[in-house]
Amino acid sequence: MGGDSANGGWLRFDGARLSEERGARYVQLGRFDLAEETLTGALKQSDLAAGHSYRRRGAVLTDLAVVGVRRGDAEQVVAYGGEAVGLARATGSGYVVRRLHALRGELGSLEEDRRVAGLGAEIAVLGTS
Repeated sequence: MGGDSANGGWLRFDGARLSEERGARYVQLGRFDLAEETLTGALKQSDLAAGHSYRRRGAVLTDLAVVGVRRGDAEQVVAYGGEAVGLARATGSGYVVRRLHALRGELGSLEEDRRVAGLGAEIAVLGTS
């Protein structure tokens, strides 16, 4: 074994991202209760606290907003989506902007709610300025 094995090798796998990845897979599988529980737990980790990994935090926030879309919960969409928009504006993260544009594509009939429509409009201008 090389000298890198002590620090996790070139992959540096330490398990820190397991809850975010697990939560994202639960969203894909339609297991929204498990997704929400896992993703909200991930947001409480120090690695994802506000001011830390913007990309990772943005991904978790948009996944939680997607859960809201799939449940038809406009309040959840606006809360998590709005925080992700603020993060994208503050950081200029192209990754978070791309995730938000994917979220916008899923809003569908929820855009009848003016708050969700406003969020969609905010997302639409991200990355275009």
